[in-house]
Amino acid sequence: MSSFDLYAFLPYRLSVASNLVSRLFARRYAEEFGLTIAEWRVMAVVGADGTASAAAVRARTGMDKAKVSRAVAGLLERRLVKRIAHPGDRRLEPLALTSAGRATFEAIVPRARALEAELADGLSAGERAALEAALRHIAARAEALGAASGGGPD
Repeated sequence: MSSFDLYAFLPYRLSVASNLVSRLFARRYAEEFGLTIAEWRVMAVVGADGTASAAAVRARTGMDKAKVSRAVAGLLERRLVKRIAHPGDRRLEPLALTSAGRATFEAIVPRARALEAELADGLSAGERAALEAALRHIAARAEALGAASGGGPD
């Protein structure tokens, strides 16, 4: 037997927790709004920032290029987002929510905040602050380590 304890391995634990939370959110969004996890992430970035290119969505969410591309295509088809013309380079065209997309975003946000509160239930203010700080630190370290090693697969 190996001395490697998978269940105590931080990257594994982060992945499992992230997947569980994402699936919980997805079930709620899919039931009422018909959105995938990736589509919601695109809408969340565009809704929070006002506009965002697909590259900006990738940078803010950590999703790969193909997943963002499929999500954007689905949202464009459903007319929840639109492209804003960029002279000369379509890759730089920012996305914006349509009026239907804005209405969907504004309907989901209170539900997302309620789920966030449910997930954090039982954490003290100090524990929540420590969790926020730890997540920021881990994300910054992962970004720095990825940059130092030349990134990785997109």
